[in-house]
Amino acid sequence: MPTVPTDHHAFFQGKRVLVTGGLGFIGSNLAHRLLTLGADVLLLDSLIPEYGGNVYNIHGIEDQLRVNIADMRDEHGLRYLVREQDLIFNLAGQVSHTDSMADPYTDLEINARSQLSLLEACRHGNPAAKVVFASTRQIYGRPEYLPVDERHPLHPTDVNGINKLAGEWYHMVYHSVYGLRTVSLRLTNTYGPRMRVRDARQTFIGWWFRQLLEGQTLTIFGDGLQVRDFNYIDDVLEALLMVAAHDVADGQIYNLGSDDPINLLNLARLLIEVNGDGRFELAPFPADRKRIDIGDFYGDYRRIRSKLGWRPLVGLRDGLTRTMDYFRANLEHYV
Repeated sequence: MPTVPTDHHAFFQGKRVLVTGGLGFIGSNLAHRLLTLGADVLLLDSLIPEYGGNVYNIHGIEDQLRVNIADMRDEHGLRYLVREQDLIFNLAGQVSHTDSMADPYTDLEINARSQLSLLEACRHGNPAAKVVFASTRQIYGRPEYLPVDERHPLHPTDVNGINKLAGEWYHMVYHSVYGLRTVSLRLTNTYGPRMRVRDARQTFIGWWFRQLLEGQTLTIFGDGLQVRDFNYIDDVLEALLMVAAHDVADGQIYNLGSDDPINLLNLARLLIEVNGDGRFELAPFPADRKRIDIGDFYGDYRRIRSKLGWRPLVGLRDGLTRTMDYFRANLEHYV
């Protein structure tokens, strides 16, 4: 059975860690994991209703960490929060592609200006902290070749991709110019317990989980043959921990990816099989989605595998089953 190194886990014992977007999907799962590794955890989240923050995500660990409800656009508050932190997992962001087109200024504020606020707070108040930035495969746009590696040209198809790219490169510039210890992970489709399932604005697969559990019909736009790759949350957490713990990752950019990309028709069939019931239908692409669709995409993660030993361990069927089981038991807290 494939494995990944775990010698970095001891690194987090006693570390002071700030997680931005900490009540969201990835941030809250990371908080649970960091606590098991002995870290002192502070979560920052704006709890803006349209985004992914959910207080239930820290159910059972509320008394083991601290939570600050604040907006990353508040640079003065950030300067206070980053002080004395050893590590900062910068996961806060606006991730809806359609929202970025409908309201580009808010996307700019959250995905670009807020990133500058955090980096400036670190530069002036805690230049020794290491910052791990959650970037996205969306910055590549429509692939020119597959799988997409880190050398692939960057040409985002929507405002969200442009602003996420700017956020990533602010981190890289602050490393090269000011010496801040920053690293960026370009995430693909991450799924798992605690993800947003309220609507399809941030992730279609989260919406599919909810639809199946509520007996609704899944809608697939286009012919359903578009290919995607998916990472289960546990694998993504391991990548975040690895790049945080290893100095070799400072100033670097890494793709994540999977070994089993799948087209959406087969994904729907697999989800229905995992659920034990369900149906899907094909529908024409809405015009606003068609204009920013990227076609087939799956990433090449060989760089992080060769440098740090990371690889995804949770297969798609297993991950979908774990996620479905979680929401079957907890859906009332997410709708």
